Amino acid sequence: MSMSRHAAPQVHTSFVGPHLAIIMDGNGRWATANGLSRPAGHEAGLRTARDIVEAAVREGVGTLTLYAFSADNWKRPSPEVTALMRLFRRALIGEAKRCLENGVRLTILGRRDRLPSSLRHTVEQVESLTSTGTRMHLRVAVDYSARDAVIRAAAAMRGNGVSREAFSELLARVDHDAMPAREVDLVIRTGGEQRLSDFLLWECAYAELCFTPCLWPDFGAPELNDALADYHGRERRYGGVGLA
Repeated sequence: MSMSRHAAPQVHTSFVGPHLAIIMDGNGRWATANGLSRPAGHEAGLRTARDIVEAAVREGVGTLTLYAFSADNWKRPSPEVTALMRLFRRALIGEAKRCLENGVRLTILGRRDRLPSSLRHTVEQVESLTSTGTRMHLRVAVDYSARDAVIRAAAAMRGNGVSREAFSELLARVDHDAMPAREVDLVIRTGGEQRLSDFLLWECAYAELCFTPCLWPDFGAPELNDALADYHGRERRYGGVGLA
């Protein structure tokens, strides 16, 4: 893939509003605390994701990226991984019409060669079906690793010089997005952990961070609104001098 140093990236200009990224953590612990199985926790997490997508649309979020399954999550017990893959496929089928009706474009980020063939086929169908959505861009990261994506994008450069903007376009291509989204404005991580866990490392260079002990199935529209209100109250200097 040859690219000029001054190549201008294509950007999702139709999606107005901040880019919100969420690390959805705590499904298993929520299930254990409520005497339920881990698959039941993931089912509850899916219901929360549906509610948060709808709330994000109402709040004017332009891009929402959800971290659903990392490359390291393949290390989990095989029955849990199998259940998650089935849940992903069912969720895609169930949410496609809702996304279409609400003007939401859905993109799945990450590797696809390790996903079950039935899931890959469903991903392609849903992405095609929702490709005309302009109200919000919903990106779901599945079998995703930011470090691996950077390595693949660097390999695609093949020794050519490249700008930050053009490298962002390369990252989008290797993760199966047609064009790069804007850089992340706010990262929310539920579940009490305070780390990015290999999520959108390049895109989060100047992201505001919000860590909450709330487990993902308990995270709702009020918690999202509080996080967004806090974000809008912060001064973002990008290395410059503040207003005060």
